[in-house]
Order: sequence, then C-alpha cells, then structure tokens
Amino acid sequence: MKILAIDDQKLVLIPLESRLKDLGYQVVTETNATKALELFDSFNPDLVIVDINMPLVSGLDVVKHIRNSKKPDTAIMVLSGNTDDAMITEGFDLGINDYMKKPLSLVEVCARVKRLIGVPESVNKKVTSKGIIIQQRCVGVVIPCYNEEKRLLSKEFTNFIQKNSGYHLCFVNDGSKDNTLQVLNDLRKGKEDFITVYNCEKNGGKAEAVRQGMLFMAKKEDLDYIGFLDADLSTDLSDFDDLVSTIEKSNYKIVSGSRISRMGANITKESARKIISLTINYIIRKILKMDFKDTQCGAKIFHKDVIEISFAKKFVTQWIFDVEIFRRITLHFGLDKAKEILCEQPLKRWIHADGSKLSLKDSVKIVGQLGQIAWAYRR
Repeated sequence: MKILAIDDQKLVLIPLESRLKDLGYQVVTETNATKALELFDSFNPDLVIVDINMPLVSGLDVVKHIRNSKKPDTAIMVLSGNTDDAMITEGFDLGINDYMKKPLSLVEVCARVKRLIGVPESVNKKVTSKGIIIQQRCVGVVIPCYNEEKRLLSKEFTNFIQKNSGYHLCFVNDGSKDNTLQVLNDLRKGKEDFITVYNCEKNGGKAEAVRQGMLFMAKKEDLDYIGFLDADLSTDLSDFDDLVSTIEKSNYKIVSGSRISRMGANITKESARKIISLTINYIIRKILKMDFKDTQCGAKIFHKDVIEISFAKKFVTQWIFDVEIFRRITLHFGLDKAKEILCEQPLKRWIHADGSKLSLKDSVKIVGQLGQIAWAYRR
C-alpha cells in the first residue's frame, strides 16, 4: 500500500514517514507541492496526506488535481493547522476523506490511515507511536555550550525531540576545552534531521555563540520560530514549549521567559545573586523604559522576521546581550510598538544550576556593561 505525504515543513514529514513505514506502508514524502503532483502521476499512491497552507501550490490545489486526474478515487487526508470552518468545508466539498487539525497525535493519524486504506500484510504489530505529537509549527532552538560535556549526557534533549515533532536543536560549541564537541557529535548520530552541531573553534562568549547560532538557524526555510535556551536546562524544554505556544497564538514577535517567584511555580535562586539581580533589573528598566521584571532569563523565542534586527550586528557586551536585543527592537520599531510585540511570560520552573559560569563578582561588572549599552545605543 502506497502513501504520498506532502508538507512544506520537513520536520513534520520525518516522524510521519518513519511510523508509516514501520507499519508496512510504502511511503514517499515531498516538501514541494509542484513536484508532489508529478510524483502522484508516477507513484500512483493509495492515499495522499497533504497540508493546506503551502507556498505556490496549496493543499486544496493538490486535492483538485487528484480529483481531476486519471485516479480520482484516491483517498485524501488533510493534516493542517488551518482551523477555518470555510476552509474545512471547502475541502470536504472538493472530496477529501478526512481532515485532522494540528497539533495531533501520531497514534490517531496512523489509526485513521488504517481505516481509510486498510492494514498492510507486513504490518509490524510491535510498532508504537505513543506520546508523539505532530505540531502545527516548526521551531529551532539554539543551545550555547562551553565545557558542558557532563550536562549534555542528559537524555532530556533526545527524549523531547522524540516526542515533539517540529523541533530542531542547534548546539553551538563555543570553543570548549573539554570533550563537549565529541559529546555533541555523538548526541547527533542517528538524529541528523533534528540536531545540528555548530562548532566555533575559538571561545567567543555566550553572546556571540547565541548570535552565530540564531543567524545560522534563520537560514532554514521550514522553521517558523527560533529561540535559545541554556544548556543547563535551568528552564526545561516543556516550559520553553509554553513560550512557543504563546508566540504562535498571538501577534508577539518575541516571548521571553521570566523567573518571577509566585504561587504554583518552582523558582529557586541564590539569595546573594537575587539581591544583585534586583539592582541590575532596576537599572535595565530605566534604560529600556519598559517594566521588564527579568530580561536575563536564558529562554527566549523569536518570530523569524525579527532575527536579522536582533542578531545581525555583534553585541557590545558579553553577558547582558538580552538587553541589547530589546534595545535594538525599541530603536527599530519605536517604544510604543516594541511594547506591543514583546512579551514577558512567567516560567513554571527555573532552578539555579550548580557550576554557573557567572560569578557574583561578574554580576557586579554587569553594571559597567549597562553603561556601555546606554552609550552604544543612544539615539
């Protein structure tokens, strides 16, 4: 039994193709809808799975082509993030057999495929897709790494991408002196579609590592949003996914995690560090002219169209480049507009990680760096 799956985002197709092949189906995938129409005529699939919102040729155009082809009775299943009632109605009027809204469970997709075209004789009954979700959006996450070989041995990263399709992790090795690069390359083996290792031969600091990673990931056409996260997972990936959910359901261009202590949240900081942070945050609010509670949280997600504005030029400071990002956004859009497109979202969990590279002495130096920002970004 043959299946042709069409979606302009490769990260969506990979887990779908893998599970359907495991079930015994013959599967061909295509991110270019024009090429997919050519494949339809030569491949003669029993089922076509297609997204609606694709550039140049839409999913509905694909449906029309099939229904007017030499094999008009081919089963068609739509997997789409488009929830517009008129669009769904038009799809069924054109003759689709099933419509599923993203995000959705891969288990349900496989069950519906079996209902539409049956089960292959060579079905593998041991295959399980439990817990795997096909997302509506595709996200790139930049993770700067400097001498992190021990922390990277955690399975949290690989477990997350196995259960959440649509995520691509980019680990930036910032000239580490330990075995970090080898650990990263080992982590990537067998997961090349979901993990990238970007190697900087010389240590340039976290700001430059993040900047290089963000600009590199911005070149990937199938990503909707790109963010960065600390390798120590002080903010875990589930909380980061909450930031992504906020930006995709709003008009915000940047959503920044905030380590605000409150009921229902697990936020722990060193007491001395907390006192210094309050002082620094007061100065930052004066510079930005915004009531930011926490600019320095290492978890942020960006709409792709503000990556160039935020990261094109090198930062003038090493540790508080986050403040520079917000200052650049303010200067580009104006203060009023910047307040509309920036969002600060409280985290459910943030745990201070032992072995932090930033000492209390370094924290004091930040005050001087804030002076550099005020001078460098003056109008």
